Parts: sequence; C-alpha cells; structure tokens
Amino acid sequence: MDALLFGKGLVLGVAIAAPLGPIGALCINRTLERGFWAGVAGGLGTAIADGVYAAMAAAGFNALGSYLDWIVFPLQVAGGLFLLSLGVTALKPRPEVSAASVQAHSLLSTIAATFLLTIANPATILTFAAIFAGLGLAAGEGGWEGVLLVAGVFFGSLAWWFFLSGAVTVVRTRLPEGFATLVSRVSAFILIAFGIIALLHAALNAI
Repeated sequence: MDALLFGKGLVLGVAIAAPLGPIGALCINRTLERGFWAGVAGGLGTAIADGVYAAMAAAGFNALGSYLDWIVFPLQVAGGLFLLSLGVTALKPRPEVSAASVQAHSLLSTIAATFLLTIANPATILTFAAIFAGLGLAAGEGGWEGVLLVAGVFFGSLAWWFFLSGAVTVVRTRLPEGFATLVSRVSAFILIAFGIIALLHAALNAI
C-alpha cells in the first residue's frame, strides 16, 4: 500500500510538472545557455513549491480529523470532477508560451526564483486538494500516507525536470515540434484517468 501511494504521487508529480509552460520554457533556455544543472536548478524550485502545496493540502485534510467521515463523498466527487476539468482543459490547443523571466545567475538564485514564481500561484493548492480527495487520502488514512504522497509528488516533479534537462542537453537544441503537445496530452490523460478513479471511488463508497 505504501509503495502504491508513493507511486501515485510520482505519476501525479510528473503529470502536473510536464506541461511546458513558462517554467518549462525557462528550464529549456537555461539548459541550452548554461548546461544541464542550470536547467535542473530551474525545475528544482518548481518541484519544491509543488511539494509545499501538496503538504499544505495534506495538512488541511489532517486538520479536519473526524469531520472527514461526513464530507468524504462530496470531496471525492468534487476532486474527481476537478481533475477531469484539468485534464480536458489540457487537451485543448494552447498558444506558444514564452519563457519565464528571472534575473538569476547562480544555481541557488535560479532555484529560489522559480520557487517564488511557482508558489505565487495559490490556485495550485486546489489541484493538490482535488488529487488528495480523489485518491481517498481525505478519508483519514493517516499522516504517514500523506507524507508518502507528498514525497512522491516532489520526486515525480523533480524526475521530470531531470528528464527534460537531460533531453535538451543530449539534442543540444529545442525539442522537436509537437513535443510540447504530446507531453500535454499524456499529462491530460493521466489527470483524466485519476479523475475517473476518484469518481469510481466515490460511487463505491456510496453503495
């Protein structure tokens, strides 16, 4: 069970980090300009912020304590619908995005800058709250499960940035046309799959 929760976190971490938005474009640019570790540094700040928001969502559910038994069904339904919405939205064509602009020259300053850029979007916590509710963690499975899922989200996000920076380092150019669209669609289908699983969990709990 522990390995399964950690694995879910890994998959979700990748699915959330993978769509190539401004941070992804920044990571690619830094890799091309300054090398592999500069690209990873840009992604690490985002991975840390993802972990922080995931931990906040887990802490929120733990704080609700015994009240979760009363609201677990609507939480799972809302979480499943939200995940489906995220997935469907990600399937729609997206305009080309510009890289985020950060005035950072060292690896540490790059990590700090991308962390601040990511943490500045508090709506991200809604995504993680929906994920936790949909996966049934809101049903009061305990703090250790929350730690595992948060760790999985962080390492999944970080793994994606290692992969992206490594791929750009190998090809030494911008990634092939259509790569961003493919990644976005794969990420969207993962989110839709978890949304469906969440709704199925809710239906089973209601029986």
